[in-house]
Amino acid sequence: MRKFSALQRPQYIKELQETEYDLLIIGGGITGAGIALDAVSRGLRVAMIEKEDFAWGTSSRSTKLIHGGLRYLKQFEINLVREVGLERAVVYNNAKHIVRPEKMLLPIVKGGSLGKSMSSLGLWVYDFLADVRKDEKRRMLDAAETQASEPLLRTDILKGGGLYYEYRSDDARLTIENIKTAFGSGANCLNYVEALDFILDENGKIEKVKVKDHITGDGFEIKAKIVVNAAGPWVDTIRTKGGGKLSNKRLQLTKGVHIVVPREKLPLQQSVYFDVEEDNRMVFAIPRGKITYIGTTDTHYSKDIGHPNASIEDVEYILRATNFMFPSVKLLVDDVISTWSGLRPLIHEEGKDPSELSRKDEIFYSDNGLVSIAGGKLTGYRKMAERVTDVVIERLGNKVLHIKECHTEHISLGGNFSSEKEMEEFIISRTGESKQIGLDMNDIVGLSLKYGKEIDLIIGKAYELHPMIKNDRERIWVAELWYSIHHEMSMNPSDFFIRRTGRLYFDRPSIPEMSSKVFSFMAKKFHWDEKSLSMHKEKFEKAYKEVLSFSSTSTLA
Repeated sequence: MRKFSALQRPQYIKELQETEYDLLIIGGGITGAGIALDAVSRGLRVAMIEKEDFAWGTSSRSTKLIHGGLRYLKQFEINLVREVGLERAVVYNNAKHIVRPEKMLLPIVKGGSLGKSMSSLGLWVYDFLADVRKDEKRRMLDAAETQASEPLLRTDILKGGGLYYEYRSDDARLTIENIKTAFGSGANCLNYVEALDFILDENGKIEKVKVKDHITGDGFEIKAKIVVNAAGPWVDTIRTKGGGKLSNKRLQLTKGVHIVVPREKLPLQQSVYFDVEEDNRMVFAIPRGKITYIGTTDTHYSKDIGHPNASIEDVEYILRATNFMFPSVKLLVDDVISTWSGLRPLIHEEGKDPSELSRKDEIFYSDNGLVSIAGGKLTGYRKMAERVTDVVIERLGNKVLHIKECHTEHISLGGNFSSEKEMEEFIISRTGESKQIGLDMNDIVGLSLKYGKEIDLIIGKAYELHPMIKNDRERIWVAELWYSIHHEMSMNPSDFFIRRTGRLYFDRPSIPEMSSKVFSFMAKKFHWDEKSLSMHKEKFEKAYKEVLSFSSTSTLA
């Protein structure tokens, strides 16, 4: 059976070498994942490669919201707000297990970016454009009601507020679920395969892509009729391969930093979208399980694309903004237990500040036939994929037959639930069934919000491990790790701790307890020698430290 298993990777590498694809996608973030699913579901032969792990770049480092971009109304980007606003409901329906409704409070304050009338009008327009369902429509509050809704807010500048809904998600898991679904439909999707160069035919068009498998070190070529560049911050780098040149349009990278603090340090009643006093920007503070995360910044970036780490200035900016709006919490640098930093691959516009740059996506065409896409938002990934796939099909013309219309709006992702009721019943049922192996309702809820109904595979493995592993926590870690290797192409501890589970960001303190078991389990699975094991340990140790590189960091003990 064809499974998205790291242990079957050699077979899939062989397929890459022996197949001529209609479409090869470079980039394994949410944009590339969306294109792979759309294209394969329409009947194309599709391959996708990613030089690192899936979602390694921007697609694991966003604000993790499926939202309509309320602030873009101020820039009069009505079409963008409408499209991504409508897409919120589609993405939720396709992946209820990882896209969850999130009540959001917008405080209206003296000197803020939006007054009472404009806030009310803006939220009404937002609801109208996004066709928000009745139970999630905005509700305006007076100052007393706003304070009651969030007691931590400062009161001396509070004029009122608005309650509305967005959707919280896990960007990396949404990416993985799209890739798994595309793979299950026949797409060949592989991480750690880097595009090195393009091989052109006699007409100067791309015929093959020269690549390197970073797991084995082997180089080979992939043949494809069309190549799409969905490499996010690396889009311009890919555009210059094979003699390609940049047009007048190019990327402008901006950096967004988020910080993570323990929930008890900022115990919000719901998510809050609030003004930053010093520059009139806005920032989210979002409670999630045992933590609250806050962000984001928006600054021009021109350094190492692979490591856009948080600086002390970034962290202090977010802390100042938070302490101004919630003065009683008095957050300190030492309260920060993790961070993440991502790069937005936006389209350059001369003379504009980072926050003013449009979030609209754009497709670029190169003389060698390369199709590139950049810009856009996490929420709009499916429509971006549809537009790119339409271009690919038009270019393929009569080279492909019986192509379907886009129907990803109706494709359920991974272990999705058909309804909230089914999800609730599933959680209750699995909680009762899992008591023997030490899982309680919180465990089942946490797993269900990552894997949906596929947690049955993890529970089954935990039962199998029960006679061998007596510690309940260790048993479920191992079962979850086993699942990520056999069903989600995890190749190393960083894949597991960062992209598959989010533990580095949301539960960093738990990692030292389990890291040695994870290293040991993966070493046995992949037959690593001491040199390979040491390399993977060093790689993860670096990632573990980087999230707190602005401060003194602890090491894995």
